[in-house]
Amino acid sequence: MLQNDYSEKSFSRRAFFIGGLQLFGLTILGARLAWLQVAQGGRYKTLSDKNRINIRMLAPSRGDIVDRFGVPLAVNTQNYRVSVIPEQVDDIKEVLHELQKIIYVSDSDIKKLLKDFSRSAKFMPLNIKDDLTWEEVAKIEVNLPDLPGLFIDMGDVRTYPYKSATAHVVGYVRAVSQKDLTGDPLLKLSGFKIGKTGIEKEYDLDLRGKAGALEVEVNVVGREVRELKRKDAISGNRITLTIDGELQRFTQEILSRYKSASAVIMDVHTGAVYAMASHPSFDPNMFVRGLSKEEWQTMMDDPALPQTNKAIAGQYPPASTFKMITALAALKAGIINKRTKVFCSGYYEYGGDKFHCWKKQGHGSVDLFDALAQSCDTYFYKISTEVGIDAIADMARHFGLGSKLGFDIAGEKAGLITDKKWKLKRFGKKWYGGETIISSIGQGGMKATPLQLAVMTARMVNGGKAVEPWITGYSGDRFLGGRQWDDMGISPADLKLVMRGMEMAVNDKKGTAYKSRIEEPNWKMGGKTGTAQVQRITKEHRRLGVKNADLPWKQRHHALFVGYAPLNNPRYVCSVVVEHGVGGSSAAAPLGKELLKQAQMRDPAITKMQPELIKGADILQSWPPRKPVTNPIITDIITEGE
Repeated sequence: MLQNDYSEKSFSRRAFFIGGLQLFGLTILGARLAWLQVAQGGRYKTLSDKNRINIRMLAPSRGDIVDRFGVPLAVNTQNYRVSVIPEQVDDIKEVLHELQKIIYVSDSDIKKLLKDFSRSAKFMPLNIKDDLTWEEVAKIEVNLPDLPGLFIDMGDVRTYPYKSATAHVVGYVRAVSQKDLTGDPLLKLSGFKIGKTGIEKEYDLDLRGKAGALEVEVNVVGREVRELKRKDAISGNRITLTIDGELQRFTQEILSRYKSASAVIMDVHTGAVYAMASHPSFDPNMFVRGLSKEEWQTMMDDPALPQTNKAIAGQYPPASTFKMITALAALKAGIINKRTKVFCSGYYEYGGDKFHCWKKQGHGSVDLFDALAQSCDTYFYKISTEVGIDAIADMARHFGLGSKLGFDIAGEKAGLITDKKWKLKRFGKKWYGGETIISSIGQGGMKATPLQLAVMTARMVNGGKAVEPWITGYSGDRFLGGRQWDDMGISPADLKLVMRGMEMAVNDKKGTAYKSRIEEPNWKMGGKTGTAQVQRITKEHRRLGVKNADLPWKQRHHALFVGYAPLNNPRYVCSVVVEHGVGGSSAAAPLGKELLKQAQMRDPAITKMQPELIKGADILQSWPPRKPVTNPIITDIITEGE
């Protein structure tokens, strides 16, 4: 009897325990059901009606590129576009053809879209058409039930307000190609563009930004029902350049007087580039919207090479602008002083050969100042045979010639400084004295870019500081610009002698650039002209009196000019190269005059780049200190920038 009572009690406890567990489980299940039906009921009811949740990547806005005053050089303009999500479409070809009935979409675009469709991730939206009009947007919206997977959203289109004036500096963006893919999911986003040239390319990662994400609810036909969650994209950094946009525009415009030309304006102390132009140019906006085959072919067939930035990639004989280098090498070696004279009869005899001066009747007895001012070839022929090519080449390299300068924009060429070691390595032959004579006036194998010529001039007139050029000041608030530059160890007295010769070349009546002088007392400039031979002048040419202007364009000499201003306190230098121009003094020098005059009128050196971003970057301030100018042009542009 006692045993039965014990069994009954034991059974009751087990039943109670099991029942409790069952009740606990039912409670959890009930709570979960209540959560799904009450709290999440609306969401799952929508999903039960064949709605889906779509997660889309949000492309970030590309960072702006602005000039030193904050004036836009590359910006984004908003536009409406139509896109498609592949995984929501059963027959993409049919949908696209239906869209063609509503708005214009070219057959070539359809073909490209089908190709992209086959190789892209099914959840990634594909951009079909940008820059829709309001009428096109309305037509698509009305017909969305018949266009599964399609949707309208707002995107950015890259725009370049200065068009061709800044094309070679700022560059342009284009669609991502297969070789551009790096694993960044942004690059697989339809319609996403990256920098292909110029600053757009060099600072693409800074400008690109970071993607966001959007979670939306869409119904069975792909129409968005509501937005569920959003993580905003982070815009790219703003890039601030050293250039003055209006000075850049002015430079591009005056270069357009010739078929092919390039120019650089830079600061002699900081190295900041205020303008860099190459003509002919192109409108970078064409690359954003897409070039036709005809437009592309026209550009490729142009012998003046509009896509080449000649300011950094054009390599030309420095011609008579190189005579300052030869003079400095001879001064350093003690071969000459300011009183050393050479008689020019119109040619110089060496080793049985005659090396002609540009002035057939000769210059008579000339010293260093006269030789530089009148560009007497014979003077430099004579002193070069005494100083030697190695000393001349070494001096040239001190002034930035013959090697890349590490500039911010890709495509820079190194130029070439020839000497004994170079010839032996290149050709396995020894160097001859006649080659030294030709090299002393910047001919032979000597090559330099306009940027190198500007740097050479800056180092001459800034007291011998090894200034280097730069064009990018800021990425966001991160300073990327110049620094204090090392002294090159060149005698200041020697530099002053050369500068005196450059002053006379422009301001003395016998100077080769006298007709291009700046007459305003406070804006006067110094400089040096050059005429680079494209082909050798033969005895037959001399006998027949063949003139450069009579030759076909491609066979004419190049015209060069390097200059600085103002005379009493140099701040700006410029270099100008006119391809196949008539001559240095008649083609390039007048352009140099206008550039240096305009630079002084605008005087960008007295300002800081984007003052609200500067954090102790003293290098950008005016040095040596000067009183601010009150020119209305400058006042207006500073006010606009601030």
